[in-house]
Amino acid sequence: MRIKILVVDDEESVCELMKFNLEKDGYEVDCAYSAEEALEKDTASYSLFILDIMMGRLSGFDLAKRLRNTSGTENTPIMFCSALDELDDKVMGLNMGADDYITKPFNLTEVRARVRSVLRRSHISQEVAANIASGHYEPDIVFHDLRVSRNDKMVYIAGEQLQLTKTEYDLLLFLISHRNRIYTRDEILKNVWADDVNVTNRTVDTNLARLRKKLGVYGGNIQTRQGFGYGFKD
Repeated sequence: MRIKILVVDDEESVCELMKFNLEKDGYEVDCAYSAEEALEKDTASYSLFILDIMMGRLSGFDLAKRLRNTSGTENTPIMFCSALDELDDKVMGLNMGADDYITKPFNLTEVRARVRSVLRRSHISQEVAANIASGHYEPDIVFHDLRVSRNDKMVYIAGEQLQLTKTEYDLLLFLISHRNRIYTRDEILKNVWADDVNVTNRTVDTNLARLRKKLGVYGGNIQTRQGFGYGFKD
């Protein structure tokens, strides 16, 4: 089933432009030309709302409040897209629980990227909530602004996702979970590669070298003790 997005704007040209470009990314996009028309739709079926602010009797802010206070849409991501570009307007929108705020005129490439980002964050949040409810949630491991998410199997530095292989992720997870201890190559092989008998000590060295480069400033925290092995040091 495709992700459904509802664009609400009293300018038909804006709605059609959004619809055309977001559908190119594979989304199913509906349009409403007023807040009232939007509320007549099955709002619980949408995964994202993109709202103009200055509309008719009900503004985008009014619509957002109703969505936030309605069962089924209380947690659905909201993006404002408005010509109101004052800081107070943006702060008001974000304080109402919006996930993003775009000003007009907008760049479509940026809009599409922001939509992907909001939906990705929402998907992760929903997975975390489901894991918490089922008792399977594992807290993130945080070291300064380096964050290892054990639930979505991703690594972030200052909020930016690193492109790690599964092996690189597993290596970092093992070492950062056992900080300030040096492990021999054999111990790392046993914990990261388990029963893979084809892996050699050289494989450990090669993967750790690549991981160091990807970690940037935190690469130096992976230390080598000649004749002993490796460890993640504070």
